[in-house]
Amino acid sequence: MATDQQTGDENNGENAPDGGEVRDRMATNLARVEALSQRLIAALSSRNPPNSVLSGPGNDLFAKAAASYWSEAVENPTKLYANQIAYWSESVRHFAEAQRLMLTGGTATPEVGAPKDKRFANPLWATHPYFRYVREQYELNAQAVGQAVADAGDLDPIEKKRLDYFSRQIVDMMAPTNFLGTNPDALERAVATDGESLVKGLENLVADLEANGGEMVVRLADESAFSLGENIATTPGKVVYRNDMMELIQYAPSTDKVRAIPLIIFPPWINKFYILDLKAQNSLIKWVTEQGYTLFVVSWINPDVSHADVGMEQYIEDGYLAAIREARAITGQKQVNAVGYCIAGTTLALTLALMKARGDKSVKSATFFTALTDFDNQGEFTPFLQDDFVDGIEAEVEAQGILRSFILGRTMSFLRSNDLIYTPAIRSYMLGEAPPAFDLLYWNGDGANLPGRMTRQYLRGLCQNNAFAEDGFELLGHKLKLADVNVPLMAITCETDHIAPWKDCFRGMQQVSSKDRTFIVSQSGHIAGIVNPPSKKKYGHYTNGDWSGGSDDWMEAATFTEGSWWPRWEEWLRTRSGAQIPAREPGDSDHPALEDAPGSYVRRRASR
Repeated sequence: MATDQQTGDENNGENAPDGGEVRDRMATNLARVEALSQRLIAALSSRNPPNSVLSGPGNDLFAKAAASYWSEAVENPTKLYANQIAYWSESVRHFAEAQRLMLTGGTATPEVGAPKDKRFANPLWATHPYFRYVREQYELNAQAVGQAVADAGDLDPIEKKRLDYFSRQIVDMMAPTNFLGTNPDALERAVATDGESLVKGLENLVADLEANGGEMVVRLADESAFSLGENIATTPGKVVYRNDMMELIQYAPSTDKVRAIPLIIFPPWINKFYILDLKAQNSLIKWVTEQGYTLFVVSWINPDVSHADVGMEQYIEDGYLAAIREARAITGQKQVNAVGYCIAGTTLALTLALMKARGDKSVKSATFFTALTDFDNQGEFTPFLQDDFVDGIEAEVEAQGILRSFILGRTMSFLRSNDLIYTPAIRSYMLGEAPPAFDLLYWNGDGANLPGRMTRQYLRGLCQNNAFAEDGFELLGHKLKLADVNVPLMAITCETDHIAPWKDCFRGMQQVSSKDRTFIVSQSGHIAGIVNPPSKKKYGHYTNGDWSGGSDDWMEAATFTEGSWWPRWEEWLRTRSGAQIPAREPGDSDHPALEDAPGSYVRRRASR
C-alpha cells in the first residue's frame, strides 16, 4: 500500500509543471505580448478615424438634459430627495451585506425570481460577495440613470428619445462584464490557462485591428470557415451582364418547365446579396428556382472613392432599369416581376414611380421585403437622423468620398450592442475564444461602402424630409411620389423588425395607388422573418386584406397562419407569371456567360 501511494505521489509530481516550466511558459507569453504590442501600435497608427461627430451626440444634448433635471428638482425637490435617499439606502445595504459575507466567509443566497440577464449567468454573480455587490450596484446605477432620464420632463420628444438611447449606451458600455477585473468568467479562464486566454485575446484584438485599418471591429464569425461559391452562395448560375453598378446573375433552372415571366430580385446594396443564398437549406434563391421560375438577382458593386458622385440616379438607371431591360431581352418577355429588399425596396418604389411618369410598363408586379417608403416615423434610427449626425456623415463622405462600411455597421450593431458588440468582444478579447463558424454572422461582417452622393440623397431627401411620401422626391427630371406606384404588389414585413418596423411599412403601402395590394407580417425580425424557409416550420405569418384602418386595426383583424409565407407568396406570384414554358439556360447569344455565380462584385471587400 505504501509503495503504491508513494508511486502515485511521484507520478503527480512528475505531471505537475516545475518552476522552470512555469518560468519558460511565462517568458514565452511575455515575448508574444511584446510582439503583439508592436503590432498593436502599428495597427493603431494606420487608423483613419471617422468624423468625430459620429462617435456620439454633442454636449448640448446632455446639457439640456441636466438643465431639465435640475429644473424638475427645483420645482419638485421632494421627488429628488426621495429618489436620492432610496439610492443611498440601497447602496449602503449592498455594501453592508458584502462586508458581512466577506468577514464571515459566507456566500450570498441567490435571489428568488431574480430577472434573467444572460450577461450575469455565472453563479458567482449571485453567490460571491464581491461579484454580487458589483452586479447589484451596477443594476442600481442603471436604474438611477433610467429614472433621471425619465424625470427630464421638458425635453421635446426627439431629444428625449435620443437621451434615452445614448444613456442606455453608456449604461451598457459600463457593465462590469466588459472589464477584466469584474468579469468572473474571464478571471476564471485566465487562472485556468495560466494567462494563455489573455494572450490569445490580445492576438484576436490585434488581428481585428489589422483587418479593419486600426478600427476596433470585433469579428463575429470565423472568416476562414467560409468561401463564396464553395460552401455559401452555391446555387448554380451565371453572370450574364455587367456594368459599373452591378452584375446580373441568371440562375440555372431546377425544373423542366418555368413560368414565362422572369423574376428579378434587387437586394440591398448596404450588404451583399447572398443573405438570400447562404446555404441550400435556407436559400430563397434556390427555393425560387425549384418552384419553376427564371430568376435573376442583382449583385451590386462595392463602391470605392471612384463612386463618390454616384447617386440614386445611377442605382435606378444602371441598376434597376438596366437589369429589367437585360432580363427582358434574354427571356424575350415584355414584362418582369420585381422584388426589392430593404433600401432596394424603397428604391424599387422610386423606380416604379419613375416608370409610370415615363409610360414604361415593363414591371408586371412588385414584391417588397421589409421596405420603408414613408419615413415620417424614424423609429430606432431617430438618434442618428438628426442634423448633428447627418452633418457629420456629410462631412465624412465629403472627406472620404464614401460612407465606409464599418461606420454603418457600427451604427446598426449599437442598436443591439450587448449581442453584437460587447458579448462577442468579451468572448474574443477576454476569453481568448475564436469566433464561431456561423454563416449569418459571416455575412453580417461582409459589409459594403455607400457612395457619398447617394448617402446624402437618402438621408436628407428620403429619411429627414420624407419627400417621396409627401411633396415628391426630385429625381431624373421628375418629381416622384409614392402615390404614383400603381402596379400589383405584395409587401412582406416582419413583426419584430427594428430596421423597417412593420407598422411604418404598412403606412407607406397604404399610400400607393395599386388596387391589387397584399400585406403580410411575418414573425421574427429583419433577416429571420425573410429568410424563413418552409422546411424549418419555424415562424408563422399574419394576413389581412383590409386596408381601411391603421396598423393596429389591421393586426387586430389579421389571421395567423403557421409556417413560412414563402408558399403564399409563390401562389400569388404564379398567377402573375404567365404560362409554363421549357426551362431556360442562363444567357443567350447576346449575353454569353461572363463567369459563374456568385460573380466578382460580391467578392470585393469594403474599404476601411
